[in-house]
Amino acid sequence: MSVTLNLIVIKSTNLEESVAFYEELGLQFQKEQHGNGPEHYACELDHLVFEIYPAAQQVNEIRIGFNIENMESVVASLKLRSTKIITEPSVSPWGKRAVVKDPDGNSVELLETDK
Repeated sequence: MSVTLNLIVIKSTNLEESVAFYEELGLQFQKEQHGNGPEHYACELDHLVFEIYPAAQQVNEIRIGFNIENMESVVASLKLRSTKIITEPSVSPWGKRAVVKDPDGNSVELLETDK
C-alpha cells in the first residue's frame, strides 16, 4: 500500500495577507468556493493541493515547509514585508534552509537544494 499526502489546509485571519505571503514563495493561487462553503484560495503543487481558508480567530500554530528557488531573493522580499525571520538562511545537511513566520504566526521552513 502506498500513501501520499494530497491536501494541506491552513486557516488565516487575513486571507489576502496570507495569500500575498505565500505568493512571495512562488505559489500561485486561485479563489474558490465549493457550494455554500466559504471563499478560499487554492494552489496545486505537483500532486498536492494547498488551501487557505478564512478563520474567525487565531488558530493553533502549524509548521509547513516548501522547497524554493532563489533563497536570498525570497527572504529579502519577505523582509520588505516585515516578515519575522526565525532562522536566517544557512547551510544545513538538507540544503540552504531558513525559517520564517507567516502572517498568522505559522512557522514556514524554506529549503533550497542543489538540483
